[in-house]
Amino acid sequence: MPTSFKLLADLCEKLEATKKRLLLVDLVADFLKTLEAQETEPAISMVLGRPFPKWSQKTLDVSWTTLSGVIKRITGADDAVFSRAFSSSVDAGQVVKMVFEECRLKRQTTLVERSLTIMEVKRSLEAIAEAYGQDSREKKERLVEALFSLASPLEVEYLVKIIIGGMRTGFYEGLMEQAVAKAFEVSLDEVQRASMTVGDISEVAAVLKAKGKAGLAEFRFRMFRPVNLMLAQMADSIAEALREHGGKSAFEYKYDGARVQIHKSGDEVRIFSRRLTEVTESLPEIVDMVRSNVGAGEAILEGEVVAVDGSGRPMPFQHLMRRFRRVQGIEDAAEKIPLKLFLFDILYADGESLVTASYIQRRQLLSQSVGAIPLAEQLVTDNVEEAEGFLEKAMDAGHEGLMVKELDSDYAPGVRGKRWLKIKPILEPLDLVLVAAEYGYGRRHGWLSDYYLAARDAETGEFVEVGKTFKGLTDAEIVEMTKRLKEIATQEQRWGVSVLPRIVVEVAYNEVQESLKYKCGMTLRFARIIRIRDDKTPEEADTIQRVREIYERQFLKKGKLKSD
Repeated sequence: MPTSFKLLADLCEKLEATKKRLLLVDLVADFLKTLEAQETEPAISMVLGRPFPKWSQKTLDVSWTTLSGVIKRITGADDAVFSRAFSSSVDAGQVVKMVFEECRLKRQTTLVERSLTIMEVKRSLEAIAEAYGQDSREKKERLVEALFSLASPLEVEYLVKIIIGGMRTGFYEGLMEQAVAKAFEVSLDEVQRASMTVGDISEVAAVLKAKGKAGLAEFRFRMFRPVNLMLAQMADSIAEALREHGGKSAFEYKYDGARVQIHKSGDEVRIFSRRLTEVTESLPEIVDMVRSNVGAGEAILEGEVVAVDGSGRPMPFQHLMRRFRRVQGIEDAAEKIPLKLFLFDILYADGESLVTASYIQRRQLLSQSVGAIPLAEQLVTDNVEEAEGFLEKAMDAGHEGLMVKELDSDYAPGVRGKRWLKIKPILEPLDLVLVAAEYGYGRRHGWLSDYYLAARDAETGEFVEVGKTFKGLTDAEIVEMTKRLKEIATQEQRWGVSVLPRIVVEVAYNEVQESLKYKCGMTLRFARIIRIRDDKTPEEADTIQRVREIYERQFLKKGKLKSD
């Protein structure tokens, strides 16, 4: 029997109200057991707040403006109704639910005629993604309207969250792996290995549902299917990193570039950003470089693409992002902003997965496989002074700092651990999300140029304000940012806009201070935007827990005022 979408919405509502992780896992595991095999993949993607599997290159391209217009037509709501709803909640899904409930009560009618199923939602989302070309916006609007017209207020709430990526249940991918292991009675290690290999837990669950534990033997790396990247934690110093690794470590330049995952099969090469979005067309010279130099018939490589000037010195990150966003005039852009590739890892070669091999083994194989493509500059040492000299050399060359990698570390996709560490010689910048913006004064009058910064709460998924800044962006960037913010605005006032948490920026600051102005009790002193991080998702933003950790760490060297 097809599963109704209402059951999935009910589950998400329970997850939002639950804080205990074991109970969260139990709720999802019980739900997974009830699904049909074909429903498993889309249901897991939706619970995790995604319209499609993680590896999919499909996009909905549906803005908040489009959604709100559809909702007004269906419900008859006006701007006043939306304003009242937004005064009660900043969660777009909850706002839409309130609008539906208020207007339904006024009209004394039910908008729902029949039960909406998970598979119907999947097909609708696919149709929305496939609507392109002339009149594509109107096509998407009609499809969204047809979908919402069949949904109850609660269902619309979660449809909106799936469409705009606003799921805030606190149920992240690691917990989903636990739920899948419990639902299908396999070990968590087996589930995690399979998920790492294919890059998406929803596909693992679908195979387990259809074939049981025997299906796990099918999982292999798939060419042109990007997988999650291994992540690093921050270390305060070289001495700390060496202590953490118990002695000798590999130090690599940390480039001020964009991390990429490169898949090669024969002459076909595709490149994926750290968000797992395909960027092949924007980087033709990197494609040619890989095609000409990589000897393996099939390979999955990882590296950093850096924009360089005529003398080979690295250019600011913003120049590089212009290349990544470019879809036309690529040859001209390539001439103005040349790129250089530095490789630092290999995950797969000619049918063999290398993720369980040690870092030092992978590095050796990489050096033998990539011809004239340079590898990340490296030093292997247990000497603090020697490593500090290497750090100084990296900084003099215009790079960000160093990566420190444990010599026997395997490659753990999607895992942020201490086997890889990063060192930056300045006070650690934070990746924060814009949640509102005010219009500026003087020459910035009419432009959104004062930005509210928020960190992600790792427990609830909410975005918590930690300050604001008007510093860091150029006039051209402010003009572009104004356009982008208006496209995701949930409320427009005379002072500015409140927006969906979509845009990530890297922020420098002098100190984390105590503040009664913000709910979190902290704020950033002298915050300024270093760069716009279009290569990062809001889910990759720094957490409020991390901000508090930095705040507390300051008092290792400073005095702290005693509370009354």
